[in-house]
Amino acid sequence: MLTVLLAAVIAPATAAAAPAAATTESVGQQARVEDLPNQPVPIPTSQCLAKYGTECYTPAQLRDAYDLNPLYRYGITGAGRTIVLVDPYGSPTIQHDLNVFDKQFGLPDTTVQVFAWGKIPPFDPTDDDMVGSAEESTLDVEVAHAIAPGAKIVLAETAVDQTEGLVGMPELMGAINALVDAHDGDVMSMSWGTREEYFPGYAQGDYSSLESLRYAFKNAVAHVVTLTASSGDGGGFPNVGGFWPSSDPLVTAVGGTHIDLADNGSRTKPDSAWLDSGGYRSTVFGRPAFQNPVRSVAGTQRVTPDVSLDADPNGGMWVYSSFPPANQTGWWLGGGTSQSAPMFAAIVALADQAARHRFGQIDNELYQLYAQHAKGIVDVTVGDTADPSEGSTGFPATPGYDQATGVGTIDAAKFVADLLLRHP
Repeated sequence: MLTVLLAAVIAPATAAAAPAAATTESVGQQARVEDLPNQPVPIPTSQCLAKYGTECYTPAQLRDAYDLNPLYRYGITGAGRTIVLVDPYGSPTIQHDLNVFDKQFGLPDTTVQVFAWGKIPPFDPTDDDMVGSAEESTLDVEVAHAIAPGAKIVLAETAVDQTEGLVGMPELMGAINALVDAHDGDVMSMSWGTREEYFPGYAQGDYSSLESLRYAFKNAVAHVVTLTASSGDGGGFPNVGGFWPSSDPLVTAVGGTHIDLADNGSRTKPDSAWLDSGGYRSTVFGRPAFQNPVRSVAGTQRVTPDVSLDADPNGGMWVYSSFPPANQTGWWLGGGTSQSAPMFAAIVALADQAARHRFGQIDNELYQLYAQHAKGIVDVTVGDTADPSEGSTGFPATPGYDQATGVGTIDAAKFVADLLLRHP
């Protein structure tokens, strides 16, 4: 089976043409395209451009763009694997909304397993944090299911919202640790974060308040669980410290690109760095060994992102929600690195199924494949992440590793094949 799979996916892709070698201080939760009202039904990209001047994509288009269909044809759908999505509060309508999403796009139904860590407060439609978290949860679940339709989805909800610094973080780490101990999760994705500088003691060079939270990540790595996190939204910020948890060497930091697709999913131009994709240089963490191949950029410190996928809301995936208030019902466009992190997590789940084992800390593989110029890693050399409105000077996308898009983006079929060649 795997020999046949390798033969199929190493051959030239028939879907996506390879891209040319092309903050806010927290991950934005209300990731919608501005001035795009909720739609009663999704409309094609060409109509979005004509009506709103923006691009909008279906799961089928993203599957074509990232060359996923060869994997699906060989039964690699994430079956037998579990993706955990960790979000404060969750969404009160998540199962209903996923059912509507699946019916619209012809995806197989699945039951979202909700794991409540603590007593989740009743949903309050007047609470902006709860509404934003419901949006985030919906985006995470629907994009992960779109990419790995056969995987089990666990939505881990916590009872305290994450804000800058320590507030909410212990609960989030507790949920992750409990699921690791329960062996419920092959890949875990986090679409939130906070700047390292907001942890108590940072200004004095005391990083113990952050370090004390890493027990959950260390436990995950010991259990060969892959951790992914959004690299942040708002653009690149040189010399301000890291954005945690994506700055953690135990976590894969997923940044954002902009992609241009025709209605059939084919690329109309090379991928580019997304204006608001976060890139940081950690103060807390030195350069991990896996970043030795990019030491000329990293220097002595951990830098992010590691890899990037579609994150621009101008080119986001259609998402459905129905939680109150009433204006939250309908179809809207996802976006932000909140979209790209669970998307990459789902691709890792596909690789885990194909290999019949977990890959765990995937950065070790990612950078080795980059150093070997593997076909599954596609360089992005167009665009930059500067956003003056956010005070971001950003980073340009250049040949090779950069802090705009990391090692680049992914051709999923070739990426999985590359991993299997390294671990037959």
